[in-house]
Amino acid sequence: MKTIHAYYAAIGWVALLASCKGGSGDYDASGVFETTEVTVSARGTGEIMRLDAEEGNQVEAGQAVGYIDTVQLHLKKEELLGNLMATDSRRYDVGRQIASLRQEIATQKREQQRYENLVREKAANQKQLDDIRSGLAVLEKRLAAQVETLENGNRSVSGQVLMLEAQIGQVEDQIAKCVITSPVKGTVLAKYAEQGELAAQGRSLFKVGDLTDMYLRVYITAPQLTTLKVGQQVKVYADEGEDGRREYTGTVSWIAGKAEFTPKTIQTRDERANLVYAVKVRVKNDGYIKKGMYGEIKIIDN
Repeated sequence: MKTIHAYYAAIGWVALLASCKGGSGDYDASGVFETTEVTVSARGTGEIMRLDAEEGNQVEAGQAVGYIDTVQLHLKKEELLGNLMATDSRRYDVGRQIASLRQEIATQKREQQRYENLVREKAANQKQLDDIRSGLAVLEKRLAAQVETLENGNRSVSGQVLMLEAQIGQVEDQIAKCVITSPVKGTVLAKYAEQGELAAQGRSLFKVGDLTDMYLRVYITAPQLTTLKVGQQVKVYADEGEDGRREYTGTVSWIAGKAEFTPKTIQTRDERANLVYAVKVRVKNDGYIKKGMYGEIKIIDN
């Protein structure tokens, strides 16, 4: 008889606990809260001179939190700038280089004009005029050849200048990438490197997550899928202590396009379901929702 009374008492305690927690029918799906995480990696190579990205720190998008040694890159840039100045100094001033030859041609043309008048007046013979015309033609060919040579030299200098400017641009880009910045606004979740350590391109430095909006990933059955759509609002419950729950309004932000086998750690309303659909629900975080915390959703009837 005592055994029977103990049995019914145990059932009563279970029912009481279930009613305190809302009961298994008080939610349609459960899951774990996630956040958008970004692992920031080194884009430069060298010693880490500063890295102010402690776990829990708030950072803004584009905020500089440290930098990698750039001494060698700055020295390389100065060397390239020197080469650029030396190369550019070899550029010819075409007008100045051919000024004397143009003056000689102008003088020869005036002489040609004078002898043409003399020939018409029978004061000079034709051979003298032909000699002047021949000399003028030679001077004009010399001018054309000199201009071509000077312009080719300037084109060569321009090409070398462009290459040096490109190399300077590459060094400046490498210097800029030695500044360690956060690509997103959020909270530093983990730190993987310290000041004084050597960074190489691709090495993980820290992880930052946007905790403003949390995402509850739940799994729903096929019958539930017909009552849910992207953009729909649902009730979200987050754990609060051992027996309490906080209620939030969430928005369905993503629904998987195909079903998958029910994960062993996930509870659904229909425990017999073998195939479920993953769903993400976006929730505005008031500071109490933590990454990895369990949560539940209740589909609101429209």
